[in-house]
Amino acid sequence: MTQYRFCLVGFGNVGQAFARLLLDKQTELQEKYDLTVSVTGITTGSHGAAINPDGLDLPDALALIGDDRRLNELSTLDAPENALDFIAACPADFMFETTPVNPQTGQPAINHIQKALEAGLHVVTANKGPVVHGYRMLTALAKVKGKRFLFESAVMDGAPIFALFRQPLAGANLIGFHGILNSCTNLLLELMEKGQTLDEAVDYGRSIGITETDPANDIDGWDAAIKVAALVTVLMGIPLTPQEVDRTGIRGITPSMISEALTAGERWKLVCTAERTGDRQVRAVVQPRRVGTDSPLYSVNGTSSYCEFKLDVLPGLGILESDPGPETTAYGMLADMLNILEVI
Repeated sequence: MTQYRFCLVGFGNVGQAFARLLLDKQTELQEKYDLTVSVTGITTGSHGAAINPDGLDLPDALALIGDDRRLNELSTLDAPENALDFIAACPADFMFETTPVNPQTGQPAINHIQKALEAGLHVVTANKGPVVHGYRMLTALAKVKGKRFLFESAVMDGAPIFALFRQPLAGANLIGFHGILNSCTNLLLELMEKGQTLDEAVDYGRSIGITETDPANDIDGWDAAIKVAALVTVLMGIPLTPQEVDRTGIRGITPSMISEALTAGERWKLVCTAERTGDRQVRAVVQPRRVGTDSPLYSVNGTSSYCEFKLDVLPGLGILESDPGPETTAYGMLADMLNILEVI
């Protein structure tokens, strides 16, 4: 039986969900995949850091976070609280990066991933920033180092979008896509349909852990734009930043606009679209739109997401993810890890 050591950079909602998933899947990983895993280090933005080469006690780590205490209590070695120094000091085979997204630059996550690859670690991230702003550099570095850099959870949580294009859709060319990629705003608009103000809806979204660390990234369309940019960059092979997406968020949607749409049998949705306009050109837009019952977007409720792809060999292929949360994002990271192990 093979043992793998994990280093966790970031331990918020997703990182904690990933730790719980490892505990839940412990027996299955042993029996089905003949492997065991241990988390040898965790670093956080506000709860310190811990390193134990023999493996940290994950239930204790989760309990400390729940009690708003620091992880340093679990450390058997000096654990640097600077993330780059921590990555260099933590003995591991994989790094899982779940720090808050920076839509504008992708930092500091890009530096975290670069440091881990240079240290000889495989990297899995749920962070969209490095996928958009560092995809080519990090992928090339991973190849040089003989390691993998995967990021399934960066868009639509655990839905296998990137893996779908790597394997089952080999040979297909993506022409365009449209859908709802920001599940948070989808819920916010639905709550506003029920009479809540935007601020009340955001407070609820924050309470159940679906907003970005800065909710403005959701409300103003940045999260949706960076997801569009990630899909275009990776699946279309056209580098695109969120700043290049024609972006309008939902901040301007008023109760009267919501009411008018419902009276007309329509609903407001934050719709993401991208379409090739040339061999190396793409038109990408994120904007609120009214959709009717004839649109598949109409019935995408709550925190669900939907994306429909137009390919040169398939005119329409849709993926619906119903009510995802941190647990589904954590699953995407576990799936990336297992996919990496199939090829090493």
